[in-house]
Amino acid sequence: DRMPVCVDARDGRILWQYTIATRKHRHHRHNTFASTTPAVDAERVYFTWGTPKALTLIAYTHDGEKVWESDLGPVKGGHGFGASPVVYGDLILLNNDQDGESSLLAIDRTNGELRWSNPRQSKKLSYSTPLVYRNAKGEDEIIFTNWQHGITAVHPESGKVLWENDVFGKPSNERAIGSPVLAGDLVIGTCGFVTKLKHVVALRPVPGKAEAEEVWRIERSVPHIPTPLVVGKWIYLWNDQGILTCADHQTGEIHWNERAGGEGYSSAVVADGHIYRIAKDGKVSVLPANGKYEILATFDLEETCFATPAIANRRMIIRTFEHLLAIAD
Repeated sequence: DRMPVCVDARDGRILWQYTIATRKHRHHRHNTFASTTPAVDAERVYFTWGTPKALTLIAYTHDGEKVWESDLGPVKGGHGFGASPVVYGDLILLNNDQDGESSLLAIDRTNGELRWSNPRQSKKLSYSTPLVYRNAKGEDEIIFTNWQHGITAVHPESGKVLWENDVFGKPSNERAIGSPVLAGDLVIGTCGFVTKLKHVVALRPVPGKAEAEEVWRIERSVPHIPTPLVVGKWIYLWNDQGILTCADHQTGEIHWNERAGGEGYSSAVVADGHIYRIAKDGKVSVLPANGKYEILATFDLEETCFATPAIANRRMIIRTFEHLLAIAD
C-alpha cells in the first residue's frame, strides 16, 4: 500500500492520511516503497511513486482533498523507484530516467496533464532531483543528472535541451542518485557505482554554447548516494562510507579529507552555522560549517535512518524507520 500522510509540524498530530492499494514489487534491499520526497506549493502537495505498472503523480490540497492523479507510464528498474518532483511555476518537473523507455517530464500542476516530455537514452533508473539554475542572462534552466547523458540543462517551458555535458564514466554501469547542487555560477553533479568509480563534476555554463565548461572534478572518496553540501566557499562531500572531504567549490582544491565516521545514505544539511549528518545506524554528527574539521557533538537516535532531515521554523524533522521526530532549536 501507499500512504500519503499530513502531520502537524507543531505537535506531530496526524491531520489526514489515505491508504492506496498497490502491488508489491521488487526493489533494492536498502530502498523502500516511500523513498521519494513530496513537493509542495501554496495550494497543493504532490506525491510520486513508481511501480512496474505505473509512475503515479498525485495532488492533494493542504486539507487532504484529492485534486488529480496522473499515470505517467510504467517504471523499469530492479532497484525500485525514488525520483522526487519539483515545483516550477505552474509545472511539476520530474526525472523519469529508467532502465527502459525514459524521459524528462513536465506536468501541469493545476490539472495533472502532461505539458512536455523529452525522450532520453538513460539505460539506468536515476534518483536525482532536478535543480533550477539561473544563467548569466537571468533565465532559468532546469538541471538533470544521469549516467548516459551526464549533466543536462533544459528550458523549463519547452523541455528543449540547452546544453549537455557527457561527463560520467561508461566502462561500467553507473547510476545518478545524489542531486545536483549550485555553487556560485557552477553546476555540480554526481554519479557512480557502489564498488567502482564515482564522480563529482563542476561545470560552468556558457550562454549560447551546446556544452558547459568543465572546471574541476573529484573522483576519490566522493559520495554515491548522498547529495553534496555547499556552504560559504566550501563544498562538503560526505560519502557513503563515512569519509568527509572539504574542498573549495570554485577550484575543487581539497582542503581536508577525514574519516568522520558513520556509514549511511542521508545527505548532510546545514543550520545556524552547523552541519548535521545522520548515519544509517541513527548516530548524528555535528560539525562547524566554517571549513574547519571538528566533531562538535554527536547524538544517537537509536533507530535506523536513511532519510535526509528537513529543516523549517527552527525545527529539524527526521524520519527514522520507526518514527517521525521533531528536534527544536
